[in-house]
Amino acid sequence: MTESTVEQQIAALRCEIDEHNYRYYVEDEPSVPDAEYDRLFQQLLQLEQQHPQLLIASSPSQRVGAAALGSFQQVQHEVPMLSLDNAFNDQDLVDFDRRVRDRLKLSDDYPIEYGAEPKLDGIAVSLLYEQGQLVRGATRGDGAVGENISLNVRTINAIPLQLRGTDWPQRLEVRGEIYLPKAGFDALNARMRASDLKEFVNPRNAAAGSLRQLDSAVTATRPLTFCAYGFGVVEYAEGQNRLPDSHTQLLLQFKRWGLPINPEMASLNGIQACLDYYQQLAAKRASLGYEIDGIVYKVNPRALQQQLGFVARAPRWAIARKFPAQEEITRLLDVDFQVGRTGAVTPVARLEPVFVGGVTVSNATLHNMDEVERLDVRIGDSVVVRRAGDVIPQVARVVLERRPDGACIVELPQACPVCGSQVERIEGEAAARCSGGVSCSAQRKQAIKHYVSRKAMDIDGLGDKLVDLLVDKGLLQQLADLYQLQHPQVAGLDRMGDKSADNLLASIELSKQTTLAKFLYSLGIREVGEATAGSLARHFLTLDAIIAADEEDLQQVSDVGPVVAQHLQLFLQQPQNLESIRALTAAGVTWPEVKVVSAEQQPLAGRSFAITGKFEAMARPDAKARLEALGAKVTTGVPTAKTDALIAGAKAGSKLAKAQALGIEVWDEAKLLELLQAGDSTL
Repeated sequence: MTESTVEQQIAALRCEIDEHNYRYYVEDEPSVPDAEYDRLFQQLLQLEQQHPQLLIASSPSQRVGAAALGSFQQVQHEVPMLSLDNAFNDQDLVDFDRRVRDRLKLSDDYPIEYGAEPKLDGIAVSLLYEQGQLVRGATRGDGAVGENISLNVRTINAIPLQLRGTDWPQRLEVRGEIYLPKAGFDALNARMRASDLKEFVNPRNAAAGSLRQLDSAVTATRPLTFCAYGFGVVEYAEGQNRLPDSHTQLLLQFKRWGLPINPEMASLNGIQACLDYYQQLAAKRASLGYEIDGIVYKVNPRALQQQLGFVARAPRWAIARKFPAQEEITRLLDVDFQVGRTGAVTPVARLEPVFVGGVTVSNATLHNMDEVERLDVRIGDSVVVRRAGDVIPQVARVVLERRPDGACIVELPQACPVCGSQVERIEGEAAARCSGGVSCSAQRKQAIKHYVSRKAMDIDGLGDKLVDLLVDKGLLQQLADLYQLQHPQVAGLDRMGDKSADNLLASIELSKQTTLAKFLYSLGIREVGEATAGSLARHFLTLDAIIAADEEDLQQVSDVGPVVAQHLQLFLQQPQNLESIRALTAAGVTWPEVKVVSAEQQPLAGRSFAITGKFEAMARPDAKARLEALGAKVTTGVPTAKTDALIAGAKAGSKLAKAQALGIEVWDEAKLLELLQAGDSTL
């Protein structure tokens, strides 16, 4: 057989296997028995092994696991993978429809068209296709940065390695859910039992664990599947067709390209149709072959989506209608008190283990003593446990008719259960707090973890487990002890060595050079986030001025109200906190002087900018900081109708398209540099 004949045979097998995958995963109409599919697959494997020069990346055979990874690389999402706001009852959904209608200035008798689909209980992922070929898979992560799981997603048969047809954009990011069907979950657990391994408690945990395997050969053995529900980045070549104008038509286009979509998807006219759809799907929930925890509704016309825009963490044009939390009755065995980073002393219910919503629950939050008193919960009571949103276990209510004689009242401890310091309960606040500050080991660990985090002092290599170990070994008693760590101390810890110690100590040394805003944020003062810390720094200019300010002075800052001012002053009046600050500056933590900026030097005051893409002359965070110094409000999110201009670097992606569609002014890097260098307020 000649090579050209073999090449034709291999191409035919690949085409036939891809077609069977499409019929099985997208059309849900398998055309051949599994045994016939397996025979075709084995023929392909055998031919490719005999003729390795004919192997290509998009072959169905390349779904098998590759060499194990040492760790996952991070992926910066070009378009953030945002969360969804939740609706927990019909009124919440009606209110959402009213907000949409108000923003679009539509009359009450104009029905909005919505796209609706089940909210799958799986793991959100991003799939990047270039020229129709899968080049990367990534987790959602924190919405801005995820993990590269390309090798693992390639093992999932439902995900096409090459899109069908030819009319796809030259660059397309498909977003969807990877999940484990109920039957696959049961089969996986049966295998785990047979191997004397720990079973998974629910399909979502099994899917998450399968996707985060460093060895993709393990992922390949898990019966994962995929469902597409949206897109992120999209770039077109000249003359290419644009994506459809509605969400449901977009999903149908995805299906034509070989991407699975949910068969329960519907296009609904008006809010009453949405309410009816909820009842219909709730009745079918138990009979579906996969777990769902609600329904996602999206304004269907994409032009209206663009008009509605986004808030910081979610689109204004979509909402998730959650199903009622699942509940069970169990017994309250005891109440413990945990201490958090800010000193909050939180009551935690210790329960007789009960299976709720796919998870065995033995602990549940009681939030605070106000909630304990509201519930009138006592040790020994029978209680109803609910998984709010099917995630967070909480005590919903007490079954009073089952209260036993001698049930014990829950009392707030007078002393911190960790360090023994006095527990204070400030009038008007629900939370009780330990007064020990960083001297309390529970707060110490969390305070250090916050201090070293990426948005604070950004000490690379100092993760949660290493912080715990350093505190437990007595090497970190306060924040400033970080700067006293010695190479032998660090290198001698478990899983550390000379090179790791060198890298960590270098990162700690580098963190000494910071900004006043970052330093303020790193202290972990309640309600003082990045934006508020920046406003405080620009207003007061020095740390001493902030410490000396009273509540009235603090409230002169735009981001600071009475509550934030109270938390700031309370923190900065405590001797142990002032001592911690002095120790940090004595250890060499420093920052450049914050310059006074006059009104004339803030030509962009009151203007709003979005920034995207890659810049040559400076990093995007530097550009953001310099614009803010000129008075601008800057976001890296999606531009909205309120955005004055989009500053677009290379590979600006869909944000540029959105800005152009909204008629927003677009600046390139040259115009940005001209402004920053000359301070020209006329631009």
